[in-house]
Amino acid sequence: MDVPLEEPPKFTLTSVADYAPLIGGEAADRILMKAERLRDFHVVNINSTYYGGGVAELLSSLTLLMNSAGIRTGWRVIQGRPDFFSVTKKMHNALQGAEIYLTDQKMRIYEEVAYENAVRVHLDHDMVIVHDPQPLPLICHYKRKAPWVWRCHVDLSAPNPSLWSYLKPYIERYDAAVFSLPEYAQNLTTPQRFIAPAINPFSTTNMELSESEIDERIARYNIPTDLPLVVQISRFDKWKDPQGVIEAFRIARKQVDCTLVLVGNVATDDPEGQEVFESICQCEEERIRVLSVQDSVLVNALQRRAAVVLQKSIREGFGLTVTEAMWKGAAVIGGRAGGIKHQIEDGVSGFLVDSVEQAAERIVQLLSDEKLRASLGKHAHESVRQRFLMTRLMEDWLDLIGAFETVFKLKASSDTVWEVR
Repeated sequence: MDVPLEEPPKFTLTSVADYAPLIGGEAADRILMKAERLRDFHVVNINSTYYGGGVAELLSSLTLLMNSAGIRTGWRVIQGRPDFFSVTKKMHNALQGAEIYLTDQKMRIYEEVAYENAVRVHLDHDMVIVHDPQPLPLICHYKRKAPWVWRCHVDLSAPNPSLWSYLKPYIERYDAAVFSLPEYAQNLTTPQRFIAPAINPFSTTNMELSESEIDERIARYNIPTDLPLVVQISRFDKWKDPQGVIEAFRIARKQVDCTLVLVGNVATDDPEGQEVFESICQCEEERIRVLSVQDSVLVNALQRRAAVVLQKSIREGFGLTVTEAMWKGAAVIGGRAGGIKHQIEDGVSGFLVDSVEQAAERIVQLLSDEKLRASLGKHAHESVRQRFLMTRLMEDWLDLIGAFETVFKLKASSDTVWEVR
């Protein structure tokens, strides 16, 4: 007797039309018209991890939104040995200004793993977008038949000169380089464009939650809610300054009662993350909770329930967790670094700080003034609606794709030079 097969569950993708109530019908129609010009255009994104950190968060939403509009958009992740990711983490830090001892052995590991990935990753796309330094040398190993774009997400305000000198020849092989902010512009022969990241308001991290759903998720992790919550959510990374957050909390606690919650994860391409996590775990006590979890609903719940959200970064290409918290109407205190300076209007949609002492002062001020928290949160939400939703990011990429002077649906010869208007 044949058993009838069950119908598979039916799923739908979030589409540009779903954003219309947030961005307006005119903006949604404009984006869809731009996408229609590039229908069936085939794009691939290449980075170094599927989860942990802002790049993976961006790509998980952007690739689906592009596909929903008829643009075939793929996502590949390179593989690497632990020593490779140790080298690329040092490069990541050096791009943000740290020192690096770039030996011949480190360069060989970096270049060899790129070659190995090029052997495995077969590309026949209309555009290749390579993210950050880990897969940067891939371009050397392909007979290019389409434009290649390098997208760098880190804070490039003061890159280490020796590392930049080493990476620059790779970057200048690309047809365009994309950075988050104009202040990250570099002396390159390659054309440069500037695209700020954005959030998906419909993702598990950002979707609306009921009070009972918030209560349930926070209770699941035994987080006390009898006192106001001060929260920082980010990868365990020295540039996020979790130790400075703890110091600021301890100073503020002398004047106001509160609980600190630090939530993060260790990305697969970040070998230093576990060390940072273990270091701050030593600071745990009754009113300081440290959690290493991959739980988007918990992140959402804490950002909605927190009295104060911190992102006390020392270097920050662009703080997605800042934008997420602002979208939820949270009162946010951010380090005056990188993209955070462009996300928060100081005193209007949050506060910017330069030191542990300033962070502590703002914590005390916000916990003592509910009306101020509400005012900052209202302006923060509106700022994100206007500037940092995923549809704006998609439109920026559609404009860049459309700027290349080539007929995309015809395969160009290998010696074609693609120029960006």
